[in-house]
Amino acid sequence: MTTTTSGTTASHGKKDALTRDALTVLQPGFTGTTAPDWLLRRLGEGLASVGLFGRNIASSEQLAALTAQLRAEREDVLVAIDEEGGDVTRLEVRTGSSFPGNHALGAVDDVELTRAVAHELGRRLAECGVNLNWAPSADVNSNPDNPVIGVRSFGASTELAARHTAAYVTGLQSAGVAACTKHFPGHGDTAVDSHHAVPRIDVDTDVLRARELAPFRAAIAAGTKAVMSAHILVPALDPDRPGTLSHRVLTELLRGEMGYDGLIVTDGMEMRAIADTYGIERGSVLAIAAGADAICVGGGLADEGIVRSLRDALVAAVRSGELPEERLADAAERVRALARWTTTAATAARSAADPEVGLRAARRALRVTVTESFTPLTEPPYVAALTPVANIAVGDETPWGVAAELFRLLPGTETGSFTGDDTGRAVLEAAGARRVVAVVRDEHRHPWMATALDVLLKDRPDTIVVEMGVPQATPRGALHLATHGAARVCGRAAAEVIAGA
Repeated sequence: MTTTTSGTTASHGKKDALTRDALTVLQPGFTGTTAPDWLLRRLGEGLASVGLFGRNIASSEQLAALTAQLRAEREDVLVAIDEEGGDVTRLEVRTGSSFPGNHALGAVDDVELTRAVAHELGRRLAECGVNLNWAPSADVNSNPDNPVIGVRSFGASTELAARHTAAYVTGLQSAGVAACTKHFPGHGDTAVDSHHAVPRIDVDTDVLRARELAPFRAAIAAGTKAVMSAHILVPALDPDRPGTLSHRVLTELLRGEMGYDGLIVTDGMEMRAIADTYGIERGSVLAIAAGADAICVGGGLADEGIVRSLRDALVAAVRSGELPEERLADAAERVRALARWTTTAATAARSAADPEVGLRAARRALRVTVTESFTPLTEPPYVAALTPVANIAVGDETPWGVAAELFRLLPGTETGSFTGDDTGRAVLEAAGARRVVAVVRDEHRHPWMATALDVLLKDRPDTIVVEMGVPQATPRGALHLATHGAARVCGRAAAEVIAGA
């Protein structure tokens, strides 16, 4: 009888440990600006991480209260966020970021400035109780037509991307916030957005090692606490499975060849590159089996049902023998190890604020091309935002452009948003007699945008052009400003030049 009882107890304990480990490897999201009861309950049951998005943040004070609510349930919870600065911001999703993004930092090419910007961003995250940042993007933007990386990359040079990735990791982690370097093994040479389909990189291993992998090696050398996998197919590494699901990519290459021993986090599993091909549950099992330690989910699916279904899928895979129990246990322990690091790092990291570092960086990143003698504006202009469809990573909630900053300097400034083939004529009609400031994003990728500028400059050669994407097209206009990103501070830096402030 005693034997039966102890056997049952041992079996029950093993079951509890398995269920707990399955919850521990999940990084789910939720809706709302306070934590729902189901999330708090799951934290008590073993959930160790929570992912925050723009929908969860109304102010820094509210965010601090939210993270305190989570920590009251589990003191060492990993609170993760997708805060790259620049175009991808969650802290300032409704106003635009106080920090320029990677491309602007790469344009300045001052690694100490990059470290300082990352440190201040990390300090603000830590102040709000966030301790894991899904940043920086270490992708080399080698394909100028890339629809999802672009200004999120430090640039098209491998060496530049490598040194700034390392500086960013160092700066962020010196503030007590774990860096999650992404998107391994490199998303820069893609022409497809993995939010929509599976991108493919067809280059040989020599090119991959020399170009894509170099910034990740630099991040590992700098001590990055986490690396995020990409849902991209790289046939030279694995012809059958995308990086997130590939044992060759995650275990043999990243762990084995590159010697990385930290946490491996998947990119969002509800992205269609995984969801439409393997399904989220099966994809999560395959990811853990391949070597991933944490499943990021919750950008789109953000309820208790997805947590339950992923937990159950992982438990069932262990019981069926498809997923080795020790692999799941190892993944869960890596999550706990990072949680332990964040609790000590947060205590150790105390530093003075540098609220202006982002604006200083944005001003330095500005590239000014004057094709004729330019006199700063004294009268309020008409700002025409030539607006492309935003990619999912950036989203369409965050304001961009120069209109708000110009209005501050030149009250009475008017603005409109335009898209499509008839944009040039529409802008001329809307602007009337006002000076036109045309704001574009990635002119080189959007023929309609280039055509609109042709029309504007033919009729109004004094038009000012502000490029807030990757400045690949030839500068034109009476004044051409390349901001290397669309953060709020980039718009302010441009507006200061236009108005002579």
